[in-house]
Amino acid sequence: MLPDISTSGPALARLLAVLLCLLCLLSACDNDGASDVEVFRDTLKDGGAGPEMVVLPVGIFRMGDLSADRSGAAHERDSRLVAIRRPIAMGRYEVTFEDYERFVLAAGADIPNDQGWGRGRRPVINVSREDAAAYAQWLSAQTGQRYRLPSEAEWEYAARSGTETKYSWGDEIGRNRANCLGCGSQWDRQTAPVGGFAPNAFGLHDMHGNVWEWVADCYGSYADAPTDGRARTDCDDGPAVARGGSWFNLPRDVRSALRSKRTPDFRDKLGGFRLVRDLRP
Repeated sequence: MLPDISTSGPALARLLAVLLCLLCLLSACDNDGASDVEVFRDTLKDGGAGPEMVVLPVGIFRMGDLSADRSGAAHERDSRLVAIRRPIAMGRYEVTFEDYERFVLAAGADIPNDQGWGRGRRPVINVSREDAAAYAQWLSAQTGQRYRLPSEAEWEYAARSGTETKYSWGDEIGRNRANCLGCGSQWDRQTAPVGGFAPNAFGLHDMHGNVWEWVADCYGSYADAPTDGRARTDCDDGPAVARGGSWFNLPRDVRSALRSKRTPDFRDKLGGFRLVRDLRP
């Protein structure tokens, strides 16, 4: 049972968040530091299998620009404590062409343009948030489970995986840790097949770079946003949010705290998504 952070003083709440992040990391790694995560795939009614999902620990974290140099944009700097109380699983990888094509073929729709880079295990691109929501609805009907886009808070919690640094591995981008413009990988000028880089402590791949990932929130200030992990929906007539950066973005734009706003029907070669599944009603 997670404590109510809204009744804690600022110093105590921050200490509590750090301790719970450490507990999350300990539960996600074995003694050798290797990932020890629970992965599953739901069976589809048509006989196939859904995307690989990773069970996430519940916890409390600080959301927003936490860097010492305050390098983030103004709309990232209202850092706040958020409690992820609901058990969820998140896509181990971004949704791939391989997974998405099952949906479009069943729906009689067109397969999105892969820009000539290939499909298969590459992340699906040229999809809007509306397309992503339609895929989640289809997957829910196929499996009898509730799939959906993650909230912005759930996404950042998963990307940070217990850390407060710019990236899940530290404050420097390093080389060959992610797919971005200047990240030092062989795919820096196009999408990379999913799983080509080491996972974070929660067992999730490609949370930094590769493709922008749609989330369920409308774009607004953190000042009065939910602190319980829910998506912000009180500004649905405005822009939507995408997170994580892409293969085209510089390292500063693939940070855990980085936010981007787009219209929900926007499609381009930089954007894809991953889903979460609720583990209980």
